[in-house]
Amino acid sequence: MNPARVFEMVRKELRQIFRDSKLRRVIFIAPMIQLLAFGYAVSTDVRNVSTLVVDHDRTRESRELVEAFTASGYFRVLGVAERPADLVRALDSGDAVLGIVIPRGFASGRSQVQLLLDGTNSNLANIARGYAERIVLSRGGVSPGGDPPVELRSRAWFNPGLESRDYNVPAVIGALLMLICLLLTSLAVVREREIGTLEQLLVSPLRPGELILGKTLPFALIGMVDLGIVTAVALLWFRIPFRGNPLLLILGTVLFLLPALGTGLLISSISNTQQEAFMAAFLVFLPTILLSGFMFPVASMPRGFQLLTLLNPLRHYLDIVRALFLKGAGIEALFRPLGALLVLGVSLLWLAAHRFRGEAG
Repeated sequence: MNPARVFEMVRKELRQIFRDSKLRRVIFIAPMIQLLAFGYAVSTDVRNVSTLVVDHDRTRESRELVEAFTASGYFRVLGVAERPADLVRALDSGDAVLGIVIPRGFASGRSQVQLLLDGTNSNLANIARGYAERIVLSRGGVSPGGDPPVELRSRAWFNPGLESRDYNVPAVIGALLMLICLLLTSLAVVREREIGTLEQLLVSPLRPGELILGKTLPFALIGMVDLGIVTAVALLWFRIPFRGNPLLLILGTVLFLLPALGTGLLISSISNTQQEAFMAAFLVFLPTILLSGFMFPVASMPRGFQLLTLLNPLRHYLDIVRALFLKGAGIEALFRPLGALLVLGVSLLWLAAHRFRGEAG
């Protein structure tokens, strides 16, 4: 291994990258735009659920219950219908997501409030139901399940405000780094093959390991710069709390870049054109996102898919960034995901080096 040759290769790659104005925008501006878009768009918070009420009781207590729904911010009461058929029609047409039927005798506490939900979006329906039941119980009514009135006191140990943005934005950082590394690295070698310079590199004094280092180190440096940019946006713009050690975030990102870059190199080694590499990168990226816990909890997946996620570097990286941002976890709590990233990174880079040795041979 000759450090001087690797350094010259890295310098050549960086000069080639920064000479392309379009590529500069993809590397440094696109992540900020994507983080802003994902930060606002990716949210599981429920607000302003369209609600229609049928009030058969028509007492002060029933009116206070409707006002409590409006004041909560979770529901937007469209009005009070006269007949249950109007409520059914609103649910069928999609004008209302939640229907509330307040029966006679509500003020005396002897009757149950009926909640009717549009279950098309099961996640929204479940969350809205939980909020609605809590409001009914807080007003002294009886829940749809017939439970007696209770006083509910809850406390979230981490993320006290239960803000989905605090949970999602750190995950977006990992997704953006994965996307950038996959695209840039997968196109790196293919570009050399298309313009006819890969053969020159293979017959040059560069060894396969030096060629791989020369191709991956520039993108690793770019990934670390992007980490600084998107983390700054997350902290300063979205006000996401960061309770962990910044050095652990850097360590976790370095280990995450190893398998991300290794995957990109593998794609590049089996693709003949940049178009093939681009399509292959997106084919890999989508299941990587779906099996990472970014959108759906890993614990809710079938057992076979849970085991499959262990081979996904993004799954381990999301565990690290969420633990650092929200929990302030230490090295002892992150030992397993850090170790998994190291094993995956070494394995993927070794496979990529083996492929290049085969081409050189």
